[in-house]
Amino acid sequence: MKSMSTTRGRAHHGHMGQSVCKGWLIGLTISSSLLGFCLFLSCFILAGTASADTSLEPIRFGLATAPSNLDPRFATDAASTRVNRLVYERLVDFDHTSRPIPALAHWEQLSPIHYRFYLDPNRQPFHDGQPLTAQDVQATYQFILDPQHASPHRSSLLRIDRMTTPNDATIDFFLTKPDLLFPAYLVIGILPAQLIATQHPFHSQPIGNGPFAFTNRPDDSRLILTRRTDRQPFEFVRVPDPTVRTMKLLAGEIDMVQNDLEPELVEYLAKDQRVVVQRGHGSNFVYIGFHLQDPLTKQLAIRQAVAHAIDRQAIIRFMLGGAARPASALLPHDHWAGNPALPPYNYNPQKARELLAQAGITPDRPIHLTYTTSSDPFRIRLATILQHQLAKVGIACDLRSYDWGTFYGDIKAGRFQLYSLSWVGIKTPDIFSYVFHSRSIPPHGANRGRFIDDTANRLIDEAETAQAIFEKREKYQQLQAYLLTKLPYVPLWFEDHVFIARQEIEGFSIAVDGNYDSLVSVQRRR
Repeated sequence: MKSMSTTRGRAHHGHMGQSVCKGWLIGLTISSSLLGFCLFLSCFILAGTASADTSLEPIRFGLATAPSNLDPRFATDAASTRVNRLVYERLVDFDHTSRPIPALAHWEQLSPIHYRFYLDPNRQPFHDGQPLTAQDVQATYQFILDPQHASPHRSSLLRIDRMTTPNDATIDFFLTKPDLLFPAYLVIGILPAQLIATQHPFHSQPIGNGPFAFTNRPDDSRLILTRRTDRQPFEFVRVPDPTVRTMKLLAGEIDMVQNDLEPELVEYLAKDQRVVVQRGHGSNFVYIGFHLQDPLTKQLAIRQAVAHAIDRQAIIRFMLGGAARPASALLPHDHWAGNPALPPYNYNPQKARELLAQAGITPDRPIHLTYTTSSDPFRIRLATILQHQLAKVGIACDLRSYDWGTFYGDIKAGRFQLYSLSWVGIKTPDIFSYVFHSRSIPPHGANRGRFIDDTANRLIDEAETAQAIFEKREKYQQLQAYLLTKLPYVPLWFEDHVFIARQEIEGFSIAVDGNYDSLVSVQRRR
């Protein structure tokens, strides 16, 4: 399962000076078996799929999970974030190294606490025909900042003191304190001020100015958007079961899927001439988390033993089909604040046994830990493999799986010893404050392991207050190296993205964060 937030861990982003800036978040499921899939496929009866009220046949995208909220002020899950990027435009986006770049606006820093944004003169109007103005930008962010609305994105925007609009195409942001990374937080889709004032239900009837306009949502499993340039409808269809999703793809009921298929199904599809498989590197970070106040997992030697006991390469090769890269930190090496000098923890079972002995763990005094996971079949399978690898060095794991709501509630409440989750599409390095600073223990952040470390706090604070980009990068690199020695997380891997489409579909390109932006160029070959 996945965690996501606006810029920290979303489908989530430098040289900033006193001049105009031109350039600066797991849902795999497992079928019972490939044999079962083949048998089921042989019995499959093609059924019709409803299409939009248009003369053009919809292009259908199969999803494991439907977007839960089409209002970008509240959406945090991966599916919602990716779909909302199609419907709403943002002031700022990111390049391939996660540096902020202009989207709806470019900017200049007029003082350490004053940023001025200039809206693109060629910007598109809202889908209802009204022009997008600076007042719409102000209304969108003012709504999020109002604590009465309980937007999950408010905490990342509290650095905003006030906003003014000198004219319809200019908006000024005044900050509570200097922040060189401030533009990177302005990634919320812009909504019409007039409709905000009337409490329009954007979650069910979105109106933005993006390249796709909302058409219809016939039921919870289907969402229809229309591409503005050519009126081509796109239907997003929720098909939770990966085997059924695969069958629908082969039968022509859906035209494309991305991720959320077990490696055996991907391998099967790669041999079928009716579809084309694309692969690309991703930034979704998978990790093992510990409770740092637990009598056992608070011991560094035990956490290090766990890290050395895990054979990442074997899991990546045999379980993930090679579709991942080993990780050593939250940020990939090619992130502008990443640390490419950090090596992943090596697989060394003998070293793991020695570390356990240092902690007083012997065959006569074995260690028993509880590994908490969700009831998702892929997660259970991963947990079983980790259980086996840990047992080989003398760590017995009791696996406990729960439905997603119970599991995630337990993690936030600190009811665990070990667990595994992922951060999706991380873009901005404030993720470290959100996850590892002692002030971020839930409900004030995502420091779910209760990691309290003065050195980590100091490095985070120094990185956030640094007044030069090179200094920020250096501090964040130091922090990542330090976290690797303390192991509040055991970094596992960055998952690749796998996109599979029918042969007649062309024009899609895989994004590192898994977004669907390239649907603007997707066509069905006639």
